[in-house]
Amino acid sequence: MRSAKLIAPEKIEVVETAIPEITGSHQVLVQVKAVGICGTDLHVFRGERADVQLPRVMGHELSGIVSAVGAEVTRVTPGDHVVFDPVVSCGVCKTCRSGHQNVCADVKCFGVQMDGGFQDYIVTEEEKLYKISDSIPFEDAALAEPFSIAANILDRSQAQAGETMIIIGSGTIGLAVLQAAKGMGLKVLVSDVEDKKLAYAKKFGADFTVNSKTQNLGEEIEKAFPGGADIILDAVGIAPLTSQAIDFAAPLGRVVVIGFDAKPAQIPPVKITKRELTLVGSRMNCGKFPTVVSWMEAGKLHMDWMVSRKYPVEEIQKAFEETLADSSDTIKTIITF
Repeated sequence: MRSAKLIAPEKIEVVETAIPEITGSHQVLVQVKAVGICGTDLHVFRGERADVQLPRVMGHELSGIVSAVGAEVTRVTPGDHVVFDPVVSCGVCKTCRSGHQNVCADVKCFGVQMDGGFQDYIVTEEEKLYKISDSIPFEDAALAEPFSIAANILDRSQAQAGETMIIIGSGTIGLAVLQAAKGMGLKVLVSDVEDKKLAYAKKFGADFTVNSKTQNLGEEIEKAFPGGADIILDAVGIAPLTSQAIDFAAPLGRVVVIGFDAKPAQIPPVKITKRELTLVGSRMNCGKFPTVVSWMEAGKLHMDWMVSRKYPVEEIQKAFEETLADSSDTIKTIITF
């Protein structure tokens, strides 16, 4: 089978390897059909992740067809179309037993700490797979993973219909959250520094858009949501924006943090105390795939609008290079098999 391996920073080779074998009674062999390139993949590609050992098969946003199943598998059958939860945890610690495997101390992700989906076949435990309608194209279905992140963000923020939300950054996650939030009945303002990305936000239903490079973000937020918003998401994930997000929150507002910036965020405690704000983290997804599959099958999401580029696996090196070269006009790049 074809396997696209990152052998050095910015160097991927497509090589022939053996098809993996099922070794456990609850394992499933999946024929991969489409895989999205995530922001994490771009960091790994550039050699910016110290927790990644090379060579590595990247890719954790995938869809495919069940090819074979272990003796005790009941969740799926050969021929089923599936999407894949890439989060792997120990399963036995207190955190996992509480249902929050995504923040297990030993949590791992396919395509990062272990080989992922940029190959023709992959073996996984049946509990990681979710059936999806055959009517949904594989390229669209591959977006289930980023939408699961969006679902987790909205769950962690305790979002409710009728509330207001600010999304800073209209990349893949920002736009996925926007679609989900609008589907829940929230009023949403999206800010970015790229007009092209803000045009996507308008297309996906943003009530307000602000170019924070050419407009005063604070003033525009006050016009849209006098007194601040109920929920603020820094979808860029850098410390200065997390600090700034606090200023845009209404009393009792929730500020969602999803970045991995290790630099300190300068947040005076008085800003949190006086308005009784909540800072909440959101990491990957926490059992949100059933929710996302239901959204997709109900036609509530425009996955096809999210797909900017498609490349066959043989052109994966070109796909990464061109995505990095023109990130302002790319929401999601898909590798097809």
